[in-house]
Amino acid sequence: MNRIRKVVYAALIAALACVATMIIKVPSPLNGYVNLGDSVVLLAGFALSPLYGFLAAGLGSALADLLLGYALYAPATFLIKGLMALVAFYGFGLLNKRMKKLPSQILSGVLAEVLMVLGYLVFEGFLYGFSASLVNVPANAVQGVFGIVVGTLLMKVFEKAKINLK
Repeated sequence: MNRIRKVVYAALIAALACVATMIIKVPSPLNGYVNLGDSVVLLAGFALSPLYGFLAAGLGSALADLLLGYALYAPATFLIKGLMALVAFYGFGLLNKRMKKLPSQILSGVLAEVLMVLGYLVFEGFLYGFSASLVNVPANAVQGVFGIVVGTLLMKVFEKAKINLK
């Protein structure tokens, strides 16, 4: 696939990540919010190449932070969400050699979401103190579970429709 097409697909996934993050926004205790963006972050990891997945997930999610007034979170979000896409990509690649596709996607999604929970725990620990940052762990975990379920379903839709973004 040519480079322009890959950039366009990554931009579309980034826009989808931004919208999915913004459309349902439930405030969490420490100035954050629970959203559906993780489903698209995982989709970026599953459906795009590593570089484009990282950029689409990171930029789309960070843009949502900027547009929603969470600019302080945007740099951390860019890094955390981009790394989540990489974990989903490489985790799926490794696990899919040993097991079927669905369990591989779910387990790599779990690894990516654990990274998200820990990433925000550390980031918010530096902002608010590590004891205080623990209060967001349950909200982030719930977001992670929804991200895995919806992200896996989105990937199934892409597969059924024979949509290949790589």
